[in-house]
Amino acid sequence: MPLYFFDTDDGDFRQLDDEGIELPTAEGARTAALDALPDMARDKIPDRDRQTFSVQVRDEAGVVLYTATLDLVGEWHALHAVVKST
Repeated sequence: MPLYFFDTDDGDFRQLDDEGIELPTAEGARTAALDALPDMARDKIPDRDRQTFSVQVRDEAGVVLYTATLDLVGEWHALHAVVKST
C-alpha cells in the first residue's frame, strides 16, 4: 500500500511529517487532508480574525501530490462596543 506524508501549517508553525500513513489511493490521501483542516482550526482557536491552515500531501518520493487550504476570516460588519466586566 502506498505511503503518504501530510505536512501541516497552522499559520504559525509548519510540521513536516516524517512517518507517513499507508492509504490505498491518492484519493484517500486527499480525503484525509481535507478532513484534517477543520480539526487543525478547532485545535488552534485563533486569537485574530484571519488565519490560514494548510495540508500538503507528499508521496514516498517526496513529490507534492495535493494541497488543501482553509482560510478563516472573521469580520465585524458594524461598530461593536467593548463590554467590560465589573
